[in-house]
Amino acid sequence: MAELITVDDPDDPRLSDYIGLTDVELRRRREPAEGLFIAEGEKVIRRARQTGYEMRSMLLSAKWVDVMRDVIDEVPAPVYAVAPELAERVTGYHVHRGALASMQRKPLPASEELLATARRVVIMESVNDHTNIGAIFRSAAALGMDAVLLSPDCADPLYRRSVKVSMGAVFSVPYARLEAWPKALEGVREAGFRLLALTPDAKATSIDEAAPHRLERVALMLGAEGDGLSTQALMAADAWVRIPMAHGVDSLNVGAAAAVAFYAVATGRPES
Repeated sequence: MAELITVDDPDDPRLSDYIGLTDVELRRRREPAEGLFIAEGEKVIRRARQTGYEMRSMLLSAKWVDVMRDVIDEVPAPVYAVAPELAERVTGYHVHRGALASMQRKPLPASEELLATARRVVIMESVNDHTNIGAIFRSAAALGMDAVLLSPDCADPLYRRSVKVSMGAVFSVPYARLEAWPKALEGVREAGFRLLALTPDAKATSIDEAAPHRLERVALMLGAEGDGLSTQALMAADAWVRIPMAHGVDSLNVGAAAAVAFYAVATGRPES
């Protein structure tokens, strides 16, 4: 059973995991280095625990203590009860969901381990917007993608914003980093995957033609918002695919485009 501790000092060192949650550069450096991440909201905290993440501590405003009572009773980590005003001073924003938890990261698997059992994977290059990362993970989980591979400069899927937007889907879709970029793409191909690069380029094949039904052993490549995939990544692909557009629209937000493409390759249309 966790120990419930009332804290009324924003400088209490026991709250150090929660300091400055809005400082992106600070959290990017600190959280991976210290092996922690922040889960926000009841559903996300519960999902993190259900998928095996160990809790370091929990920060609750008073009205959330009863809601989270079963979790408090189950975990050995300390639980800090604070006033909403104090939580805002510590974190730097209004914690409107009233519940935060500091969780222990797990070691990332090797990409080879994921590729050995996956059928359909997502490869992201330079996607560094946390909202887009979270949205892509959520769609990947919902639409049947098996794993995510990230280039070295992609944003952290366990950053608070990514976790929140994904509604905890970052916990259920396994992911790994491809450190040697873009050379590592050859290893994906050697594992038996066809590399499909998503691009609005007019020379690309319509995704309706490239994926007329569910595909097996396919790796769908996504680039950053605006810039898209690099020339090197596009050249490494086996084929370029695009989503047909109407009304003069030339492209979709990468999160929206990912959802459409995931449906096409993982769910798709029945074979005639």
